[in-house]
Amino acid sequence: MARFIFITGGVVSSLGKGLASAALGALLQSRGFSVKFRKLDPYLNVDPGTMSPYQHGEVYVTDDGAETDLDLGHYERFTGVKLTQKANVTAGRIYQQVLAKERRGEYNGGTVQVIPHVTNAIKDFTVDNVDDVDFVLCEIGGTVGDIEGLPFFEAIRQLKHELPQGDAIFIHLTLLPYIPTAGELKTKPTQHSVKELRSIGIQPDILLCRSDRPIPKTELAKIALFCNVREDAVIQALDLNSIYDVPLAYHDEGLDDAVLAAFGIKDAPEPDLSRWHEISEIVANPDGHVNVTIVGKYVELEDAYKSLKEALMHGGISNRVKVNLTWINSETVTEDNVDELLRQADAILVAAGFGERGTEGKIEAVRYAREKKVPFFGICLGMQMAVIEAARYLAGIEGASSSEFGACEHPVIGLMTEWTKGNEKVARGEKDDLGGTLRLGAYDCVFDKDSKIADIYGSTDISERHRHRYEVNINYKAQLEDAGLVFSGMSPDGVLPETIEYKDHPWFIGVQYHPELKSQIFKPHPLFVSFIEAAAEQSRLV
Repeated sequence: MARFIFITGGVVSSLGKGLASAALGALLQSRGFSVKFRKLDPYLNVDPGTMSPYQHGEVYVTDDGAETDLDLGHYERFTGVKLTQKANVTAGRIYQQVLAKERRGEYNGGTVQVIPHVTNAIKDFTVDNVDDVDFVLCEIGGTVGDIEGLPFFEAIRQLKHELPQGDAIFIHLTLLPYIPTAGELKTKPTQHSVKELRSIGIQPDILLCRSDRPIPKTELAKIALFCNVREDAVIQALDLNSIYDVPLAYHDEGLDDAVLAAFGIKDAPEPDLSRWHEISEIVANPDGHVNVTIVGKYVELEDAYKSLKEALMHGGISNRVKVNLTWINSETVTEDNVDELLRQADAILVAAGFGERGTEGKIEAVRYAREKKVPFFGICLGMQMAVIEAARYLAGIEGASSSEFGACEHPVIGLMTEWTKGNEKVARGEKDDLGGTLRLGAYDCVFDKDSKIADIYGSTDISERHRHRYEVNINYKAQLEDAGLVFSGMSPDGVLPETIEYKDHPWFIGVQYHPELKSQIFKPHPLFVSFIEAAAEQSRLV
């Protein structure tokens, strides 16, 4: 059976538990071990699919259509482990399952309580289907002390005692704030966080101490003494220039050694970190740089585009260039200022989103990229805006728009009510729950063999992850193709347009899916590699 590593957080949120989990998973892999991941989120939403990006960052989508926490993106990008719906659960989903059982009478008339019914459901989720790996890294969202997190902390406390002795450890991530007026790093918040954790029955085996500066050994020893943790298991976690330096930094600080020691594993091979050193060297010493402008709706919070940002970085690393990102709120883009906002861009990416707000600015950005021959990448809504732009300014279809934005004369983008996935028909209705109207997860796509995108992929048959509600209206396909827009990729049944491009443009591609979700540091997505290559060429031409 797998060994379990439970990762909790304290003091404040957003310290990097997900990144720490991903980095530790990569370190264990480098020593020859296999890993799986679990993310337990205490909020009451059933999943993050209906949450604002400003509330929760991006929604990460798996092949099987799960809308999950963005930390799952870190797990996949760092380790290459393919995740599913079994990797992420929320308190909302747990309570939904428990109440559904109660309604079906499965508790035989008993009183349904947090303990044991909710905690049992959490434990069942955590240990399900893990016998085929060496380690399960289980991250608990939020911070210790959050009232909604108590059932999850109780569940992992129980699991520690129910699993075979020595098969579970706790890692606690905390913050050491620096007080400028005192000129000191303060350990008291960490002490209080561990005290809170111990008050609910959990004694951490390893402490990860986040800090913006090196932690003196005297302070590490003090933390070990007051928190009842071995001194060599108090690990400093310093701020770094690149997240891809995190595995190397944690190894240098002894995290993987501390984990193996906590499990009593003494004969593990030394890690092979050569690939990580190569990535670190490229990031630190690029051969040049490119300027990519992202036009989107949620640019004030970069976590709303987390996978997109990382996929662009992967494309840069593959081309040995640094990718400088400029974020433009699409609501600010107009016909009058578009040149001023975009003229410095070596490439333009119009990002995904929902709703009408900011879409006219996205259309202006598309038009600028098409007319000025600037490399352009449109993703999901970005592709749809490129279709509307072509309809209005090339095909002369006045009033072309999307039915998502209200009634319009020519809905070149509309709500499809039925499509095929594999051998099955999928249907949706206008009044379905929001999540139920989305096309989610992996779908196949077939490319025209003579298209640019087929050349980039090196294949005419691919599968990519989707998350959207509206589709390009197939009834306008012929009219748009006559105007020069190429529908280079279609669903296997020929009903749903998946990709577009122009033959007379150096690099103009729109995709209905989200390629960024499948890009990994050691397996960068070919579209992003090609896009950054085109940006580098544009930079040389300008």
